[in-house]
Amino acid sequence: MFRVLRPSPHALPLIAALPLLAAAPSRARAQTTDDVPAAGNPAAIVDLRTAEGARLVGARWKVREASVVEVEQRGPGPDLRASGPWRRTYDIAPKAGAAAFDDSGWEEVAPEEVERRRGGGRLSFVWYRVGVTVPPRIGALDPAGHALVLELVADDYAEIWVNGRLPVALGRTGGPLVKGFNAPNRVLLTRDARPGQRFQLAILAANAPLSDPPANFVWIRSATLDVYAPEALPAARDAGGAITRLDPALDALVAPDARIEKLAGGFQFVEGPVWVSDGGYLLFSDPNANQIYRWTPDGEVSVFRTKSGYGGVDVGAYRQPGSNGLTLDPEGRLTVAQHGNRRVIRLERTGAVTVIADRYQGRRLNSPNDLVYRSDGSLYLTDPPFGLPRTFEDPAKEIPFSGVYRVKDGEVTLLTRDLAGPNGIAFAPDERVLYVSNWDPAHKVIMRYEVRPDGTLGPGRVFFDVTASEPGEDAWDGLKVDREGNLYAAGPRGIYVLSPAGRHLGTISPPEHVANLTWGDPDGRTLYITASTGLYRVRSKVGGRPPAALEPNRAGWH
Repeated sequence: MFRVLRPSPHALPLIAALPLLAAAPSRARAQTTDDVPAAGNPAAIVDLRTAEGARLVGARWKVREASVVEVEQRGPGPDLRASGPWRRTYDIAPKAGAAAFDDSGWEEVAPEEVERRRGGGRLSFVWYRVGVTVPPRIGALDPAGHALVLELVADDYAEIWVNGRLPVALGRTGGPLVKGFNAPNRVLLTRDARPGQRFQLAILAANAPLSDPPANFVWIRSATLDVYAPEALPAARDAGGAITRLDPALDALVAPDARIEKLAGGFQFVEGPVWVSDGGYLLFSDPNANQIYRWTPDGEVSVFRTKSGYGGVDVGAYRQPGSNGLTLDPEGRLTVAQHGNRRVIRLERTGAVTVIADRYQGRRLNSPNDLVYRSDGSLYLTDPPFGLPRTFEDPAKEIPFSGVYRVKDGEVTLLTRDLAGPNGIAFAPDERVLYVSNWDPAHKVIMRYEVRPDGTLGPGRVFFDVTASEPGEDAWDGLKVDREGNLYAAGPRGIYVLSPAGRHLGTISPPEHVANLTWGDPDGRTLYITASTGLYRVRSKVGGRPPAALEPNRAGWH
């Protein structure tokens, strides 16, 4: 959150008139992508509906109609899961998505025959299974190192399993899932093709729309393998920016040849990123747009959750109604700081929403900003008023200060109220120290608090202060800590890398103003950065402190 002045009797009129730069209305449209965003045309195309194309990649089409069968299943119980009374319902048979599924008894059809109309019309489904192998040559092209994309158009809907997998994630559209009515599904098979690689595809095609099944039939309109040169299908591109090295110790954390890459852009103002290892994707907020987005390593960006922070009739009065900080609890459930709703929620695996905190001593919170779990399951959060329409002087503000709180066993405890704009929050690796950054142009500090055995905080001391050295309205935003205890704090010039002793080792500066950051990727060594309208990353040599859901050394984090 940017451009908020510290309140004082003289400053209040100015605050009311001051436009919030980061929260200013914008006509920018977020870069949600097609299934596989491409920056160029394919270098070669293999048509799987022709004998020549099928022969080139060793494709043999197998087909079988699927049936809707009656089965028994438990209905919804009080836990919203299938724990209620037994009841009759329906399923699809066979389940033919597995890579090793035995289709030896299925009808084999010539490639041209996939256009033949199948199914009984109305509510009908057809399975198509075909394996493809990367050949040594595709025409004059050596496919080694190229990206391989399956593009398929089914009449009318399709789901596509690849090597026995159908990735499902909230907010994902297209790709292997239903894209739309007779719309092309594009599925990235590999970014680094190698001759001899084989992919087993299983396609379930359906007549549609399902609410009014037509009298026509199921067939494959198009099925191609599109081969792209690596530069035509980039998941990232060099973003420029700079990494300023003030101390040789930075080389042990960020390699001298590290570069800042841009992954996506066109957002209004991005914040609160968190890496979800169970699925391998990044979630991040756009509080201005009231959305949570999902980015995958394939370069796809989709809306993960809409109305992420507020849905009231007065939403037009808010500059930042949406979610801000995101993190995972010890069970891997997403926890969300909501500005407009003025609360912290947890998204259950059933889809239900649990309110973790919305009041302190009966008064509504201001607008929770950022949050971090301790390994014992307690939640620590910052609560400045930056998400309220008039920030510090908003008439709906019920708490006369900005607090740092802990939530444990349903109880909200005030830990400190000594900062005007508490913002980023993170633990040291041993959890004996809590760091809190302050967004306050008059007091640009990162505070260090000893954590007592009962989880409360001892007196704070200033860990790092740029009030005099960095004049202007910019102050501190999000922060994270790596496995060795170094801090990475979003400040006026980018991400300040600070040693555990408070020595400024260097600054990572994307071309846009940094708001927040997180660690991600299977090894936990990539720093993902939300900066104004763009999403960036830079590789590091030391893994970051993962969300509480990830135990040390799990999934390669160390």
